[in-house]
Amino acid sequence: QVFDAGDYFGIMQVEEVDEEEEGDEEMEEQLKKKPNPGNGPCFKVIVTNENGLQASNPNSVFLVDHAWTYRAEHARQQLLRVPGLLHRMALLMGIDFHGEIPDEGSIEEVLQEMWKYNQTYQLSQGTAEEKVPVWYIMDEFGSRIQHSDQPSFAAAPLFYMPQQIAYTVLWPLRDLETGDEVTRDYAYGETDRLVRKCLLLPWVPTEVLDVSCVTPEPSDEHYQAILAENKEKLPVAINPPVYVKDKVFKVFTDIQQVLNNLTHPRFVFTDQEGEADILYNFSHFKDYRKLSEERPEVMVNQFPCENLLTVKDCLASIARRAGGPDGPRWLPRTFNLQTELPQFISYFQQRDRRGEDNHWICKPWNLARSLDTHITNNLNSIIRHRESSPKVVCKYIENPVLFQREDVGLVKFDIRYVVLLRSVKPLRLYSYDVFWLRFSNRAFSLDDLDDYEKHFTVMNYAPGVTLKQVHCEDFIPLFEKQYPEYPWTTVQADIFKAFAELFQVASAKPAPLGICDYPSSRAIYAIDLMLKWDTSRDGKRIMQPQILEVNFNPDCDRACKYHPTFFNDVFSTLFLDETENCHVTCIV
Repeated sequence: QVFDAGDYFGIMQVEEVDEEEEGDEEMEEQLKKKPNPGNGPCFKVIVTNENGLQASNPNSVFLVDHAWTYRAEHARQQLLRVPGLLHRMALLMGIDFHGEIPDEGSIEEVLQEMWKYNQTYQLSQGTAEEKVPVWYIMDEFGSRIQHSDQPSFAAAPLFYMPQQIAYTVLWPLRDLETGDEVTRDYAYGETDRLVRKCLLLPWVPTEVLDVSCVTPEPSDEHYQAILAENKEKLPVAINPPVYVKDKVFKVFTDIQQVLNNLTHPRFVFTDQEGEADILYNFSHFKDYRKLSEERPEVMVNQFPCENLLTVKDCLASIARRAGGPDGPRWLPRTFNLQTELPQFISYFQQRDRRGEDNHWICKPWNLARSLDTHITNNLNSIIRHRESSPKVVCKYIENPVLFQREDVGLVKFDIRYVVLLRSVKPLRLYSYDVFWLRFSNRAFSLDDLDDYEKHFTVMNYAPGVTLKQVHCEDFIPLFEKQYPEYPWTTVQADIFKAFAELFQVASAKPAPLGICDYPSSRAIYAIDLMLKWDTSRDGKRIMQPQILEVNFNPDCDRACKYHPTFFNDVFSTLFLDETENCHVTCIV
């Protein structure tokens, strides 16, 4: 509550005065190299106290207010609606805005520029929604502290519980005299020179075209580290269990949809985990070693190392086994922002030079329901998103196959298939014969990138948003009417080919480099995909499946509601090896 920063610091406006009158062009070049973000005048914060500041003095710790705190997807709405916000941000960022009423142009400029000012934190408690990273912009004082590789201060966010407010704590790293500049390291904690250069790109524009954008598959150690981090213990080798004919299996499960819908006479439920023949768990199973040593005959509804499919950065890594450095045609080009940032920036800048589409989608490694997922063509935004939580960046599908909704126009849609993995060695994979469709609610175009209902298809979690449902048997004739040259049987054959290839590469290497071939494992996964327009090698226009993600233990609510035999079919296929009349198609 003591506002004493003014006793110690001053904000100085730096006039760029050049001694010799140089040509205008050189002057322009110099101006472009200003360290200060934004287009406006250049500011610096300096120590003005005549006694300077001592790093050891407990009073040399300052709190900086946050001018704006928000979640990225709400930024536009807040600039539009919160009185005075746009004006203050425009002023802070050196953007011309003289009107009273927010205009689209000024809002767009702030949304572009704000990535030079944004800082981030996330709360470690609460629901998945509450854990989504928060972005904030420090007040005029904090935002004018410039970058230095040898900073004089450090800054970190502090969440003050009694007020439920976040501040930035600012403290000196060394003793400072009057006139010394207050600086902080914008790439704090990063020591690798190339990665630092990439992280500082929003403030110090540079080209990294000399970096190869080739992303080979990560080393074996990378996969070993993931296994250790997941605390998964691999099973010992066992013989595939053999069961007596007509055996009735005891099922232990905590999944309500299974308890409510599995009615097959050869399965009964038990609430004693110790006497179960089948463990059908909702959460991830970790200790396969113990299970394989003590109860090898017990079947389980997951595979060791299946996270290689279900976690987005791993999916991209193993997929490279199928398609070389660019990845296979059925997966959008993907970079892991933690480990492949320079390669990504190089690729982005090369596409930029060639005038190719540069829309990308940033996704957290392991959040579902499109939480904290952002579509952008702003390189600074992608670089900064890396700071909030581990992310991959995937090429956004700029030419999706669209579906005509009579009430709306041509919209994006995605397709969910449920696949059943019966075994890894030999590979036996089935697809459930019913697939599910999800549609966007607004006609597609490559703009309004923060318009959820135009660019996303997951509507069943957004409150107050209509959910359009079309059953697959109704969808196929409608689709074939819109695209008479593309019979669904052909499209689906290509989809299944992609699934087969994905599971072949996922099981091509021994665990932890591939899915573990544990004979007592079985699993179902939901694969979400879209179709995009592509050109085949002989120049024909084709619909190319694009696998978006693979989900473990998917929500089967709609499946059970419209297909009451769903879990009977799944259990027969996986645990009884009986696929007759089970509505499944063998893929591999």
